[in-house]
Amino acid sequence: MTSAAAIARDVSSGRISAEAIARGALARIAAYAEIQPAVWIDRLPEVDVIARARAVDERIAAGEALPLAGVPFAIKDNIDLADRPTTAGCPDFAYVPEHSATVVVRLIAAGAVPVGKTNLDQFATGLNGTRSPYGAPACAFNRAYISGGSSSGSAIAVAAGLVPFALGTDTAGSGRVPAAINGLIGFKPTKGRWSTTGLVPACRSLDCITVFAHHAADIALVDAAVAGPDATDPWSRAGDDRAAQLQRVGVPLPAQRQFLGDLASERLYVLALERLAASGAELVDVDLAPLSEAARLLYDGPWVAERTAALAGFLHSHPGSIDPIVRTIVEGGLGRSAVEAFKGIYRLAELKQQADALWDQIDALCLPTTPTVYRLAEMRSSPIALNSNLGLYTNFVNLLDMAAIAVPAGWRRNRTGFGVTLIGPAWTDRALIAQAAQWCANHADPVPPLDLEAPMETVLLAVVGAHLEGMPLHWQLTSRNARHVATTTTAPAYRLYAMADSVPPKPALVHDATGGAIAVEVYELDVGAFGSFVAEVPPPLAIGTVTLADGTMVKGFVAEPRAIIGATDITALGGWRAFIAARA
Repeated sequence: MTSAAAIARDVSSGRISAEAIARGALARIAAYAEIQPAVWIDRLPEVDVIARARAVDERIAAGEALPLAGVPFAIKDNIDLADRPTTAGCPDFAYVPEHSATVVVRLIAAGAVPVGKTNLDQFATGLNGTRSPYGAPACAFNRAYISGGSSSGSAIAVAAGLVPFALGTDTAGSGRVPAAINGLIGFKPTKGRWSTTGLVPACRSLDCITVFAHHAADIALVDAAVAGPDATDPWSRAGDDRAAQLQRVGVPLPAQRQFLGDLASERLYVLALERLAASGAELVDVDLAPLSEAARLLYDGPWVAERTAALAGFLHSHPGSIDPIVRTIVEGGLGRSAVEAFKGIYRLAELKQQADALWDQIDALCLPTTPTVYRLAEMRSSPIALNSNLGLYTNFVNLLDMAAIAVPAGWRRNRTGFGVTLIGPAWTDRALIAQAAQWCANHADPVPPLDLEAPMETVLLAVVGAHLEGMPLHWQLTSRNARHVATTTTAPAYRLYAMADSVPPKPALVHDATGGAIAVEVYELDVGAFGSFVAEVPPPLAIGTVTLADGTMVKGFVAEPRAIIGATDITALGGWRAFIAARA
């Protein structure tokens, strides 16, 4: 996708018209709607978009300098665009505003061209993207997985290359979680830096309008266009940008690094920290306990009543129009008392004092954006618990008045993105954007192809003995159309035993820090074939997780303790082939 900065330069110089840019965006949007129709709630009519683009061309011809000249953008449908319906993901709630949100007004003034309103978790209540009557957008690179939310449609519109940037919102992480899953940058400014006039509130004291983009330079352009006080917004405020080198980077204590069993996320986070250290950053272990306690106030404490306050009238008059999961959450505030609210405010003040003290030790935090990702089916089967897991590292940021920018940090084998978030105190926005630009310039991981045909999900399997090519059981792989991916070794932490009385002869691989590196072959199988293969593995062998030489963790043969009774330790030979050759 061409960057917003490049489009603005080309339109401003006359190399291409804003109209031509708009027509290209409309064609991409129409084509992708055949693949993911749930991205949009309201696509602007072509005649409207073209008229807006022609107006930009006329302004350029008149000599106006427009920093976002002709750049198409999308708007999350809880943010007002004049004369187009705002639904907040609820048809019965819809209204048609007379005026656009302040941020939208400022973007249009800078030359940007709105093309439509995007889908979201209803009333911006959710981090997963499935709580919408307009459908559930899915990860742009593997549609078996969630998009992340609540700014689901905006993230997919950018990830799929439909527009260079899109507006989202963020109360608990909605502008960051979808960025991570879809390999984007997601910027959540300091509270009050961007006006929230024209935003349907979730928690008014915490809400922020955000932006998704592929390029940090585009984030900077958008921030420059929309940041600044707004007299119509009681939550707007001014502040001086804080210069920061972000050299001392806080990371969670090892015991606080939670990935909920997602080994790929764990490995990618370690790699991200190694990259930071190699760039000259000093990594400082910090205690996340005060931040985590603050996060719990958002949904387990009195702040849930602020969501209730935002929807109290509609909840009373149209309870059946609200998504059942969203309604359950919002109704949770009805039983909260003013006493609880004040106690929560007092406790938050104490926790913020502890959090602010962190900035004496560090310049920024670097946390996983999400600990893991879930399939759509998994999310629907456990919608509240799994959604809560997604906010493990995001929920506290607005409560504690911090700025944050999520950046890509690699891809899982299932083609879902992993990201880290750089978090700083209020008004470090520009420093964070600059740091994100440096990160992306130095660590651009290859982006997988878009999921246009819903490819089958696969599993990597390491084999160590009788399933190696040319060995007696290799047919169990070839009959399942397994594809050879690599010939490599394990990490140097395994022992290999020739089991006694095994027919055909088979080895047992056992994790042992005093062991060595063992030769393996790695194969790729689709999920169904992998399941049928595992069902045929006889005891005392089993399928577990094996770490390869490069640190990658894949499924592979492991052994129960009884497997080494009477067995011969052949670790020194380095692999099963060498053992078979020695016997011959």
